[in-house]
Amino acid sequence: MDIPKISFWSRLTNLISPRSCTICGNRLGLAEDILCGNCNLHLPRTHYILQPQDNEMAQLFWGRLSVERAVALIHYNGGSQVSNIIYQLKYGSRPDTGLAMGQLMGIELLPYQFFQDIDLIIPIPLARSRRLQRGYNQSQLIAEGVSLSTGIRMSDSIVCRSVNTPTQTHKDRWERADNMEDAFTLLRPEAAKGRHLLLIDDVVTTGSTLCACGKALQQAGEVKISVLTLGFSRG
Repeated sequence: MDIPKISFWSRLTNLISPRSCTICGNRLGLAEDILCGNCNLHLPRTHYILQPQDNEMAQLFWGRLSVERAVALIHYNGGSQVSNIIYQLKYGSRPDTGLAMGQLMGIELLPYQFFQDIDLIIPIPLARSRRLQRGYNQSQLIAEGVSLSTGIRMSDSIVCRSVNTPTQTHKDRWERADNMEDAFTLLRPEAAKGRHLLLIDDVVTTGSTLCACGKALQQAGEVKISVLTLGFSRG
């Protein structure tokens, strides 16, 4: 087993400005990134990759959007310590968390052929006002990480968020669906037509956002869609 080489400057930087685990806050080792080994080991992984066509998350899309495969890496509970991953990414100005978790997702799912025949990765667009406020689109960062670890190209210019919808946090499934109606606009149908697209978001609860974006993309014609998210919440 090859032991990763740690440069002198990395050791010095870690000594002067030690990094901490996004979940537990403990100091990270030199070879650790975002998560310590213990927190990574105990992530509440969904294991949906074992049944990517028929799992609790995939069933959200039945009768609403034709989806080839649907997988989330972890179970998400807003009151758990693990939720710090999403919280820091969305509200803690930690874009590095999105990139690192995206890379982790890509690496873990590659052996299961999840990315087989995927042509393009598309992050769920964020409203312009929200992106300006946050400084980045968290879903795009996750998508960039997945792209880096899989070699599949990512595009954020095919579909856009045309409506700045109110927060979905306190809405039920039906209210969320109404909230997202006509929220996305297909900008470049020629870039999506006939392709298998992988939609990436941070957390899925009811699937309304992904359904709305997927339907906009399907207007291009002959489009296949798969879905990948960092977290799955039962609401």
